[in-house]
Amino acid sequence: MEKELKKTPLYETHLKYGGRIIDFEGWALPVQFSSIKEEHHACRNAAALWDVSDMGEIMVEGDGALDLLQMLLVNDISKGYPGRVIYTPMCYPTGGVVDDMMVVCLKDQRYLLVVNAGNIEKDYEWISNLAKYFYRVSVKNLSADIAEVALQGPNSERILQKLVKYPLNEIKYYHGVEDVEVAGIKCLITRTGYTGEDGFEIYCKAEEGPHLFEAIMEAGENDGLVPAGLGCRDTLRFEASMPLYGQELDAEHTPLEAGLGRFVAFNKGVYFVGSRALMEEREKGLRAKLVGLEMVEKGVPRTGYKVFDESGEKELGYVTTGSYAPTLDKYLAMAFVPVEFSQIGTKLRVDIRGKKILAEVVKMPFYRREGKKK
Repeated sequence: MEKELKKTPLYETHLKYGGRIIDFEGWALPVQFSSIKEEHHACRNAAALWDVSDMGEIMVEGDGALDLLQMLLVNDISKGYPGRVIYTPMCYPTGGVVDDMMVVCLKDQRYLLVVNAGNIEKDYEWISNLAKYFYRVSVKNLSADIAEVALQGPNSERILQKLVKYPLNEIKYYHGVEDVEVAGIKCLITRTGYTGEDGFEIYCKAEEGPHLFEAIMEAGENDGLVPAGLGCRDTLRFEASMPLYGQELDAEHTPLEAGLGRFVAFNKGVYFVGSRALMEEREKGLRAKLVGLEMVEKGVPRTGYKVFDESGEKELGYVTTGSYAPTLDKYLAMAFVPVEFSQIGTKLRVDIRGKKILAEVVKMPFYRREGKKK
C-alpha cells in the first residue's frame, strides 16, 4: 500500500492555481503552474511566489542554546545577533554533511533552524541527542505549526511593501525581522533567497498560510508576479550554483569538497562536530572538488551521469546537478571530480546515454545578479 503524501497548509491553494502536483521528499507539491521556463523567467525579471512550507523549522532556545549550536554547526553562530541570518552546514564526525540550514537569530537567546524537508526528523533527532549534554536548552520541532512562502525576484520588495508598514529596504541581505504584520498576519520575514535573486521568506502560523499566499498574489497582480513550483526553484538555484542536499551535499562529501569552506569557522575557538576531520582534510588536501561544467558539444547532463577525463578513458566522478540554464541559454552541470581535474578550462567528458560528450570546467556561480547585496 502506497504511503499517503504529506500536504502543506497551501495544498488546496496549489490546486486552485492549477499546480501540477508531484511527490517531493514525501510531500505533495507543485512542480509547475504554467511552465518551468515561464516561471523561471518571471523570477529573474519580475517576481515569483513559492510555498516552501515543506521546509522544517526547529527552535533552539535557552541559556545553553548558543553553546549547543557552536558545537553542532560548523559556522560561527556567536557572530549572530537578533535579526541576523547565518547559513551553515551541520556535519557528522567524519566531516560528511548531515544537512545544511539557515539559522535565524532571534531575541531572547532563540534560534530558528530552517532545515531541508527530507531531513526534518533526522535533524531533530541529531540535535536533540546532543542537546542532552547542555544545561538549560530546549529543542522543539515547530515544522507542523509553521507555513512559509518565498517571494523572489526584482519586484519582490515593491510587492511585499504594499502589505506591510515596516520599511523593507532596512532589512539587509541575510537579515530578518520578527513580528511584522503582513496583510494583518503576524509574520517573521527574512531576506536570503535560494534563487540568486533578491527576495523574502515569510513565516506565519500554518492556518494563516493560504491567506498570506493569496494576499501576496493579489498585491503582485500588476508587477508580473506568478505562482511558481519546484521545477524552476531547481533551475534558478542551479544557475546561482547553490547546493542542494542529496545532490551537492551528503554524508559522503564534506563542506570543503562542496566549495563551502568559507562557512567552516575553524577559528571560532571551540570544538565542533566534524572539526578534526575537516582540519585534517584541509591539511592533507581534498579528495574531490565540486566544479562547474559547460557543455562544449550538444548534450543534456543529468544528475548521476558519469564524468570522464578528456580522453574518455578514465572515470573521474559524477554530475550532481545538470540542466539547461534558461537565463544563460546554456547546458551546464555541477560535478564532483578529483582536484587535479578542477582547474578552469580543463576539458572533461560527460557520459550521456552512452556517448561521452565534451565539456569544460567553468567558474561558478554560473549566474550572479547585478548589484547583489553583500
